[in-house]
Amino acid sequence: MNASPKLWHGVYPAATTQFTEALDIDHDATQGVQSALVDDGVTGLIILGTCGENNSLEPDEKRAVLKGAKEAVNGRVPLVAGVSELTTARAVAFARDAEAIGVDALMLLPAMVYVPKPAELVAHCRAVAEATGLPIMLYNNPPAYRVSFDWETLDALVDVPGVVAVKESAPDPRRFTDVFNRYGDRYTLMAGLDDVALEGLLLGATGWVSGLTSAFPQESVALVAAVDRGDWTAAREIYRWFMPLLHLDAEHDLVQSIKLAEQIMGRGAERVRMPRLPLEGDRRAEVIAMVEKAAATRPTLAGA
Repeated sequence: MNASPKLWHGVYPAATTQFTEALDIDHDATQGVQSALVDDGVTGLIILGTCGENNSLEPDEKRAVLKGAKEAVNGRVPLVAGVSELTTARAVAFARDAEAIGVDALMLLPAMVYVPKPAELVAHCRAVAEATGLPIMLYNNPPAYRVSFDWETLDALVDVPGVVAVKESAPDPRRFTDVFNRYGDRYTLMAGLDDVALEGLLLGATGWVSGLTSAFPQESVALVAAVDRGDWTAAREIYRWFMPLLHLDAEHDLVQSIKLAEQIMGRGAERVRMPRLPLEGDRRAEVIAMVEKAAATRPTLAGA
């Protein structure tokens, strides 16, 4: 089993979860940002990823967000649900519920907090894959989660038909070539770290799971479209313009920065749940200046 081109191609923003002033989920606003991204041409949506503040939501809230996304998107693009839980049992239960709600695929993270040994990580992934018929994309992000889907782990998952793709968020672009050389097309690769996205696409990633797309979706779509048609001049122009903001995706305060960028661009609100707090002081001023500069210098897009 491998991933279909429809499912694992193009731009998949990690959509944000929107909150009211009381920090309850604002379902109308959450659906609004999801629908607006689809209207702007993204290929699919990641729901309840890092930017969706998965681990700041209660279990029933997560399921409500998925149901709302299913309603808002209404089949226009694939929906991929993040599976990020403290235990394997909770991950299995959520994967089953996500499938019942009707999402198209899962993005599976290691169990949170505990840093597993390779055999434990393999067992976690196998358990989730055996619990659902949905295709699964593994999320490899060693800097954030302190564990890597290394060769031992990926070798052990080759025979698991439901594990079809890897979101590669290691900061070293050599990883794309190393994975391809070892596994061929067994695992479809998606670029997962914004400031090495173009490198990933050049080296064989079929799509981009992106954070900053939530603020600048049209430019993100244009970047991948330029890659698809082999227009590297246009792709580099967009990427160089975008890069100061793309670096935000590699910082620990990426969620606050991306939601602030959304707010500046009129696409959402910056409210986040604790333990996160909105940006303040010099950092907030720095991000505002970056977003405003990007907005004032947006590149001319093909067909615009």
